[in-house]
Amino acid sequence: MAKTIEIRPLERDDDRSQFSCGEGDLDRFFEHYAGQNQFRLHLAVTYVSVADGHIVGFATVAAAAIERASVPSARLRKRLPAYPLPVLRLARLGVDQRAQGAGIGKGLLRHVLRLAVEQRDRIGCVGVVTDAKPDAVDFYSALGFQPIDGVLQGLSHGEPLPMFLAIDTIATALGEA
Repeated sequence: MAKTIEIRPLERDDDRSQFSCGEGDLDRFFEHYAGQNQFRLHLAVTYVSVADGHIVGFATVAAAAIERASVPSARLRKRLPAYPLPVLRLARLGVDQRAQGAGIGKGLLRHVLRLAVEQRDRIGCVGVVTDAKPDAVDFYSALGFQPIDGVLQGLSHGEPLPMFLAIDTIATALGEA
């Protein structure tokens, strides 16, 4: 693995055709829709992790909102107003199969959490929401993400689980409280 890993926004001429994280849906999104969503529709921004000139991972984020009643922490819910609350949504995260196990995903997630703190300071943000695939729930749980209230029942096997991490927890972990 390269010694220097750069994380930056996706560029129009980045070659995405050789990337494969092993998840067909994520690979298809990254190759065909990440650029469209970023450059034409302005729905989200994809950040790429680059090593030796090759993309080895990506994370797509978008502005979103969460209802106060869905915030997992009762203590936090009491402090928040009753209208939709701003969050940063981690919409997609993928690491190329050739780079898995090298900390690329954790580096991208750390970058996303820093973006959430920046969003908090610039326009407001109460946390990060992600839709964890079943095999990634333990990864996010270990980092402090909690399932969003009201969606635990009725999920079918294989459906993503919406999870939330409060901005105070993020800021403390990053030393930016």
